[in-house]
Amino acid sequence: MGSVAEESVEGIQAEVAGCFKCPRLVAWREASAANPPARFRGEQYWARPVPGFGDPQARLLIIGLAPAAHGGNRTGRVFTGDRSGDWLYRALHRAGFANQGLSRDRSDGLRLTDCYVAAAVRCAPPDNKPLPEEKRTCLPYLVREMRALTSLKVLVALGSIAWEAALSALGDNGTSVPSPRPRFGHGVEVAVGGFHLIGSYHPSPQNTNTGRLSEQALDRIFIDAADLIAGLKPNE
Repeated sequence: MGSVAEESVEGIQAEVAGCFKCPRLVAWREASAANPPARFRGEQYWARPVPGFGDPQARLLIIGLAPAAHGGNRTGRVFTGDRSGDWLYRALHRAGFANQGLSRDRSDGLRLTDCYVAAAVRCAPPDNKPLPEEKRTCLPYLVREMRALTSLKVLVALGSIAWEAALSALGDNGTSVPSPRPRFGHGVEVAVGGFHLIGSYHPSPQNTNTGRLSEQALDRIFIDAADLIAGLKPNE
């Protein structure tokens, strides 16, 4: 991906927040803000694409699916203000990547160290299901973030859509992706060029409430990521 960033993550974040490229997603994010559930009534929604968040010097990149209509779309920070974020940031705190396990809003004091969090799609999609063309339209933001994160070594993909986005973004950045493509699975770890890609079930209520994903299983993903990073030589 090159040793020098062509642009900063901060610049990409600002561009993401001003995106209007997908009419269906623009309409949905704004409609969700205009018709919130009772518990959020009266709150000022972000109602824009949600930028990535974290340490610009991160060696770990976490890729999710998309903001939740009343989570990131409300708070303006990825994986913030919903149960998926509660699970993710608690796990990152326990693994040493976050200063706290609290993920309430943009002013809650959360800071990430050696870790950056992004998503395959930056706007909340209806039914959490972005269309193929929406995924393609959003992918270049992830490609550019990977290029700007010049210390990046390990990627964790939360779910199959994030896994495919990670492989596509790596390929678009000139990394040789194995053929056939590695298949997603929880705990699957593959080397892709000079990077390590780890798959994890998404910490959505659909997975956590059913027991498909436990806190211990999610912790194991980030412990493994931390161990990988710790074992890397300076020039790797």
